[in-house]
Amino acid sequence: MRILFLGDVMGRSGRDAIATHMTTLKAKLKPDVIIINAENAAAGHGVTLKIAQDFFALGATCLTTGNHAFNQKEVFLSLTQEPRLLRPLNYPEGTVGKGVYVHTLPDGRKIAIANIMGHLHMTPTLDDPFIAAEKVAAQYRLGHQVQALFVDFHAEASSEKMAMGHFLDGRASAVIGTHTHIPTADEHLLPNGTAYQTDAGMCGDFNSVIGMKKEAALWRFTRKTPGERLTPAEGEATLCGCFIETDDATGLAKSITALQVRPG
Repeated sequence: MRILFLGDVMGRSGRDAIATHMTTLKAKLKPDVIIINAENAAAGHGVTLKIAQDFFALGATCLTTGNHAFNQKEVFLSLTQEPRLLRPLNYPEGTVGKGVYVHTLPDGRKIAIANIMGHLHMTPTLDDPFIAAEKVAAQYRLGHQVQALFVDFHAEASSEKMAMGHFLDGRASAVIGTHTHIPTADEHLLPNGTAYQTDAGMCGDFNSVIGMKKEAALWRFTRKTPGERLTPAEGEATLCGCFIETDDATGLAKSITALQVRPG
């Protein structure tokens, strides 16, 4: 299976970059599945149903989120209406929405896509992510219930992300980190065949502070006061993510390639 993943979409700049490059990416990579983290797509804070629908129209299979999943007022209705829009799986039982989506390809192959949020330095503090991951791995076994299992682990600490990668090694096709917006240069296959990257990076303007306008961010760091609301930088975006190929028989990864499409 050929899986294209795009990291946290930061505001209009990130959305425009995906709209600009999606046709070329699909022609070049020929993905079976396209997963986008839409955590910051709506002005840096969550995602709306309209934006989600725009991504689906461009070819997205599933959208993941993270700590901003519930920032938009309409999100409760969005999560109810659209099963392809995920919130982190480890929200308490009874929370609206789902944390896993199972997609069936035209040829019958299935992929389970799971969205899990970390504990360390994250707000809100959700249920144990490793317990959630264990349940997913048990329910969607590679080569049995599904041909692939993709996990977007939305977390701050590199150590927690690496621990999750090793925890699911051999039981997930890929464990890809999101949230910190800076692409890491550690994409590789773990010993038991799971594709891993600590952070896929963001789709946003890198002339910024992790996608936000640098002036407001600098004020907060230097003046120690809130200042104006943080808003996404509006320059041309770099598109970041990764491309993974898996073995349909085992569900394990054959390769992972980091992806960056820069402006110009």
